[in-house]
Amino acid sequence: MDLGLKDKVAFVTGCGSPIGFGRRICAVLAEEGCKIAGADIDAKGTEETIGIIKETGAEGIAFAFDVRDRAAVDAAVKKTIDTFGKIDILVNCAGASYSHNTSFVDQKKEEWYFDIEVNLVGQMNVAQSILPHMIERKSGKIVNFSGGRGIPGLSTYGAAKGGVIEWSYALATEVAKFNVSVNIFGPGLSHTGLTKGQSDEFMQFVTNTTRQKRLCTPEDVAPIIAFMVSDKNSYMTGGFVSIGG
Repeated sequence: MDLGLKDKVAFVTGCGSPIGFGRRICAVLAEEGCKIAGADIDAKGTEETIGIIKETGAEGIAFAFDVRDRAAVDAAVKKTIDTFGKIDILVNCAGASYSHNTSFVDQKKEEWYFDIEVNLVGQMNVAQSILPHMIERKSGKIVNFSGGRGIPGLSTYGAAKGGVIEWSYALATEVAKFNVSVNIFGPGLSHTGLTKGQSDEFMQFVTNTTRQKRLCTPEDVAPIIAFMVSDKNSYMTGGFVSIGG
């Protein structure tokens, strides 16, 4: 199926990790004809991701910034528009957890604030930076990530991701009149940086609770995101697509 993504410009955060979802999302969107603005706090990893897609003949530009840094976000958005002329798609995939296996009663407030600022406020920063451009053009597709909720040892990370859901529901209604769609994606647990520090016993327990008896992979995620941001997905907004389990 031709998803109608040729010459669309996609701004994808969280694409630096070689085992994360973002890199594969960039690759699949590039395969479908998108120009990619890839961003991550990991400069080397982001450059590698954009290098991979350029090897296939796609166009791309790499940015290194912390999603909490609004000035850096704004600068990257401006450069993307200056370079490619527009931004059609935002995939808010960036995320991180201060602690990987710490019970809530043992956490410090700086851990709470880190998780909330990166995973909720960070997505808000990027969306608010790009939305005026999408609203002016009366066209845009946004997918916000909200996985990893309810995991012991990652409670405040999960709280931030829960906040992403409620914020996205409201945002979808606010911008629908401008032909901008906002949807939420919840991936299943995977062997990404988020699960670092989780015990083998816990990971096996989660695996056993899935219907397919395996963890989610970037290859499972990327094609779904490509459809969600495509013109073929013409009606859904304020939707929550979850493949966990």
